[in-house]
Amino acid sequence: MNFKKSGFFAVLFFSAVMVLGQKQQLPAWQPGFLDIHHINTGRGDAAFMVFPDGTTMLVDAGDMSETHPRTTSSRNAELVPNRSKTAPQWIVDYIDQFLPKRHERKLDYALITHYHDDHFGEIDSLRKIAPGGYQLTGIMEVGTLIPIKKLIDLGFEFPLNLKDAKVQAEKRFSSDAYGMIPTLKEYWKFIDYQAKKVGLINEALKVGRSDQIVLKNNPKDYPEFSIQNIASNGSIWTGYDDSFYPLFKQGEYPGENPLSNGIRIDFGKFNYYTGGDISGIDGMGQTDLDALESHVAPVIGPVDVATLNHHGNRDSQNPYYVRTIRPRVWIQQNWTADHPGEEVLRRITSTQLYPGERDIFSTIMLQGTKDVIGGRLDQYKSKKGHIVIRVYNHGNSYDIYVLNDSSEEREILAKYGPYEAR
Repeated sequence: MNFKKSGFFAVLFFSAVMVLGQKQQLPAWQPGFLDIHHINTGRGDAAFMVFPDGTTMLVDAGDMSETHPRTTSSRNAELVPNRSKTAPQWIVDYIDQFLPKRHERKLDYALITHYHDDHFGEIDSLRKIAPGGYQLTGIMEVGTLIPIKKLIDLGFEFPLNLKDAKVQAEKRFSSDAYGMIPTLKEYWKFIDYQAKKVGLINEALKVGRSDQIVLKNNPKDYPEFSIQNIASNGSIWTGYDDSFYPLFKQGEYPGENPLSNGIRIDFGKFNYYTGGDISGIDGMGQTDLDALESHVAPVIGPVDVATLNHHGNRDSQNPYYVRTIRPRVWIQQNWTADHPGEEVLRRITSTQLYPGERDIFSTIMLQGTKDVIGGRLDQYKSKKGHIVIRVYNHGNSYDIYVLNDSSEEREILAKYGPYEAR
């Protein structure tokens, strides 16, 4: 079978091979495929995407410090597939395996959802120093190993100016348990150096826009593909033209998670949403209609696939949000026994909130979670491995593959689908 002839027949052929019980590698990306790889390193979020024309993007590059007792405790996941590389090195190794072979070795885009260690890295005494004088962690190490053309983040001006020394000392990250201000200073060194070395462009996400992240190779071939910027720094798209409204005022700091960048990817009928660590449950465990989840839900609308906000932490996936976006598939990017909250699992599986089937996949499930939640976790289709969504047939169909995260070869462990986009 010539896989270049038809994505549809390639999927049928591969399904037949799987029936024979043979170990298989993920068939190579082809023009017309949208591939979304949720990479598990055990150190935070990372999602590598190949768009239908071969444009590439990485969303987040988590790299929690190995100096924290929590990181290496049984509460948190192990670094996988092994400790011979750092988490960012494993991310790049993964990208090198699945990068379209006929394309330049680069990332067209990298998107950082927010400035927490499990999403963009954290410096510590063990980090090496790059030629540019910055410490290697998270996205800084990824971008040193593979060129990034455009890096999109939260910026540094709103709602607080992060480069203001008074703000650093008094307002944002005053306790700084995540070490974000020191890490941000290294991050800015990285940006300045890479801008001079490879022409890296750095921008804040532009809320409401659908022309900031675009196809770079053959956009005219895929007019049905677009990326809509939903939220950033607490500013929310209104749902029409490129207008938005802010939830926070200049000088106000609600914490880092509510500032997360969120985007929706549309390819024909297929829709995918990811939004970092926003939440929607208040401190008393009730739905918070003033929280980010409640504001973004109406403009996200129903989707086929959504990543769990805040890794499935108990402060996320409020009933209104779940009922509104109602995905067919939930993806949990996990690294700790805190996730998911049992009440979150009840909400996302509730047919009272929305009818119909739904499948749940997680990159890892810790023993502590299994001990507490028990058999309810059997509702997951998979609880360990890289999770790949492959969308094909002009966005009408998609499959989900689970790849072995304990192996450097990343062979297929399971395949689900075909799903029909709604």
